[in-house]
Amino acid sequence: MRGRHRMYKAAVSSDWSECLSPNGPFDPLAFAYPELETELSSIFREYTGNRISLTEATQRIETLLPAPLTAAKMDEYLDRRFRTYRGVRELIEWCAGRDILFMFNTTGAQGYFQRALAKCLIPAVPVVACNPLVQFNDGSNPERYSCQVLEIEHKARCSQYALETFGIPPARLVVIGDSGGDGPHFNWAAGVGAFRIGSMTKQSLRNYCAAKGITIDHCFGISYASGEPRDLKREMQVDFMELTDIIQRAIA
Repeated sequence: MRGRHRMYKAAVSSDWSECLSPNGPFDPLAFAYPELETELSSIFREYTGNRISLTEATQRIETLLPAPLTAAKMDEYLDRRFRTYRGVRELIEWCAGRDILFMFNTTGAQGYFQRALAKCLIPAVPVVACNPLVQFNDGSNPERYSCQVLEIEHKARCSQYALETFGIPPARLVVIGDSGGDGPHFNWAAGVGAFRIGSMTKQSLRNYCAAKGITIDHCFGISYASGEPRDLKREMQVDFMELTDIIQRAIA
């Protein structure tokens, strides 16, 4: 793994879609096949709401796709639609400059991150735990993607892998998520004493945590009530550099 021998004092393990970026994990597929957008959106809401498994979601998607997504089409999507929330790049770089490992831990597709990293759209984090539904043979560092998220429960396993690999104690871990799909990650984090941040927090995450009797230590950005539509304009005004003080206190 790139950076294996670097010493880190803490770690941030964060979801990506609707958490660090306004985009969803299936948006590149909807871009390539716009006729599937409604069905893809429905599948996304079902598994992030804990109504179906991620495996079932990806299997359903595979039956819908007329052909695999190409790297060229992914590049076209990224050129036109790639976005993060304000301050996300700066937050990742701030963490790196303070020996805090920042990792993406997401159900998003490996191919998305392969091409985004190749195009320097996001900083080169050492660990990208993601789903192999879409992936490319483009010479990417395979060790960066060695921990896969095949089910939402695997996010916890990937965070544990990073802690063990880099020798970071769980009490110096910050977990960030937005929806019920991050619920099992939060449940594990509560059990090991990691700090839990809701970003653009959805009611499905609050419901999951309430049912498990665990707390969200800090809610950041917009918090949505059940059925409340997303307000992208407000989301894009949130500055993620405001998380630096929260992270510093959490890992102190």
